Amino acid sequence: MVAIVSTVAYLGLEARAVEVQCQIAPGMPGFTLVGLPDKAVRESQQRVSAALTAMGLALPPKRIIVNLSPADLPKEGSHFDLPVALSLLAAMGVIDAEHLGDFVAVGELALDGRVIPSPGVLLAALHASELEKGLICPASQGSEARWASGVPVLAAPNLISLLNHLRGQQVLQTPPMGEVAPPPRGPDLRQVKGQETARRALEIAAAGAHNLLMVGPPGAGKSLLASCLPGVLPELTPAEALEVSMIASVAGTLEGGRISRARPYRSPHHSASIAALTGGGIKVRPGEVSMAHLGVLFLDELPEFQRQALDSLRQPLESGEVTVARANAHLTYPARVQLVAAMNPCRCGHLGDPALACSRAPRCAADYQSKVSGPLLDRIDLHVEVDPVRAADLALPPPEEGSAEVAARVARARRVQTERLAGTGTRTNAEMDGDRLEKHATPDEGGKRLLFQAAEAMRLSARGYTRILRVARTIADLAGSEGVQRIHVAEALSYRRQAPRA
Repeated sequence: MVAIVSTVAYLGLEARAVEVQCQIAPGMPGFTLVGLPDKAVRESQQRVSAALTAMGLALPPKRIIVNLSPADLPKEGSHFDLPVALSLLAAMGVIDAEHLGDFVAVGELALDGRVIPSPGVLLAALHASELEKGLICPASQGSEARWASGVPVLAAPNLISLLNHLRGQQVLQTPPMGEVAPPPRGPDLRQVKGQETARRALEIAAAGAHNLLMVGPPGAGKSLLASCLPGVLPELTPAEALEVSMIASVAGTLEGGRISRARPYRSPHHSASIAALTGGGIKVRPGEVSMAHLGVLFLDELPEFQRQALDSLRQPLESGEVTVARANAHLTYPARVQLVAAMNPCRCGHLGDPALACSRAPRCAADYQSKVSGPLLDRIDLHVEVDPVRAADLALPPPEEGSAEVAARVARARRVQTERLAGTGTRTNAEMDGDRLEKHATPDEGGKRLLFQAAEAMRLSARGYTRILRVARTIADLAGSEGVQRIHVAEALSYRRQAPRA
C-alpha cells in the first residue's frame, strides 16, 4: 500500500504541487527519503521519527520509502516535515489516508511533536484554493492561511491533536482571520524646515511613483525627507496587499498572519551584497528590491554601496521584476519599487562650502560621484539638490502643510492615474510607456518645443526623454490639468540632470 499526502514546493512566488508517497514494505528495516530533497528535507527523517516517539509510536521494523514526486523537482525547506509524517502515519494505518485526500499539508515538526511555523503558508493556502482543497498548517499560521478565501484550514498546535481531529476524537477550531496591521507611524513633513524644492520633488515622486535622488551635505535632511515618504503614499489596495504579503510569506517575515495595507519601506545598509539586494543565497530568497515591491527602496549614502551591487538594480528598475539564475534554480520575483536615494556631493560632504570643503575639491566630487554609474542615474527620474539648513530656518515655526495635506494631493493624483490606466495592467505614471505614454503624456506645442530644445542641449537619452514625459504628466495631475503643458515640462526638466558616462 502507498499512502499519498499533497504538499507544495516553492519556486519563487509559485507553489508547485508535490505528492508525498510513503510505502512500507518487507525488507531490511530502514527509512529512505528520495525525490531530490535538500539537507533540510533529508533531516525531516530524524524530526519525524522523534515526533512519533514523543507520541508513543515506533516506526515499524520494515523498509520505509518516502518519495517526493515529481522526483526531478528540487525540494527545499522544513515544511515537508508534516506531510511526510502524515503519509507515514497513513501507511502505518494510524489514520485513514482518504481523510487526507482533501488537504494540502505544510509545517515543520519539533522533536516533541509540536507543529511549528515554516515560510510560505500563504502561498500554500492560495494553491490549495486553486485545487479546491483545504490546508493543514501550524496553529500559529492559521490566521495567515485564512487570507486565502474559501479554504478550510486545519491549524494544528501539535501532531497528536491533528490525529485526534482526523480520527473524530477532537475538533480543531477554525482559526480567526488575520488582522490588518495598523500603518507604521513615521515622521511628519512638518518636521522638515526649509527645503521647499526637496519637499516639492518628494510630493511629485510620491504622486507618480517616480525614482528620486537627493544630493546634499550631511545634516541637510535627506534621510528625514525619505523617511517622511511612507506617510504621504496611498495605502495598498487589497489585491496589492495580498501580492506584497505573498513575498513576505516566502521570506518568513509575515508574523501572526497580519497583512499590512502600508507600502513597504526598506532601507538596507550600504554594505549589502548583490544577493542581499536582488535575491539569492543557498535557498534563493527574495532580496531587498523584492521585499520593497510596490513600496520604497531607500538607499542612503548611495556611492558607498558596491558598484556591482548598485548596477544589479538596473534591470529590476526597468522591468519591475528580478530573475535570480542559479545552477539549481531559475526564479523570478516581482520588484516594482520606487527607488529613493541620498548621497553627499563628495566624500567630505561640503563641496559647496569653501570654509569646510577639503583641499581636493572639486576633484574629490568627481571621483566620489563616479562610483554611481551613468546608466543607473539615467533610471532616476528626479534629481534634487538639498541645500544646507540655516539656523534661521530651524528657528522658524513648523510649515503649515504636513504629511496629511500632501498625502491628500498625492491620493487625488493617484486616483486620476488609476482611472486613466484602468484595464491596462499599468498602475502609475512611472510605469507608462509606448502608446499609453504617447496618448496621455504628449505635451502641447510649447511643451514640445521646450522638450526638444532641452533634449538637444542636455543630450538626453531615449530613457531620459520618456522619464521627463512621465514626470511632466504627474506634475499635470497634481495641478488638476487634463493635458501636459509647457510649464509642467519646464518643471520636470528642472529635476533632470545629464547622467555622466559610465
